[in-house]
Amino acid sequence: MVLDFVAAVLSAVGILAILWLLMGRLLLPTGVWEEAALYAVLPAAGVGGNLEQDIKALRWLADSRLVQWNIVIADAGLTPEGRALAARLCMQEDTALCPLEELSAYIRAHSPE
Repeated sequence: MVLDFVAAVLSAVGILAILWLLMGRLLLPTGVWEEAALYAVLPAAGVGGNLEQDIKALRWLADSRLVQWNIVIADAGLTPEGRALAARLCMQEDTALCPLEELSAYIRAHSPE
């Protein structure tokens, strides 16, 4: 009896996972994101707070091939410690650091023509 219940629950979870993946493919068709330049902008202030976790989450989404984007850390008042963290993350995670005031100029300069 318990084994039947566990099998039914696992089957339901499996069916839901398959439906979730199919819906993802329908909503995010392949090839669309490669033509456009998408930017994920992370405004950062102070010591950087959750900056490292946010970048890792965005990289995880990019690694899943759901979306491809360029990650930009927008310096909105980082302390020297926060700026050092952002610089280290830029080297490790292939991201960019840009002052918040210059963000639009940065995106214009790095967008495909």
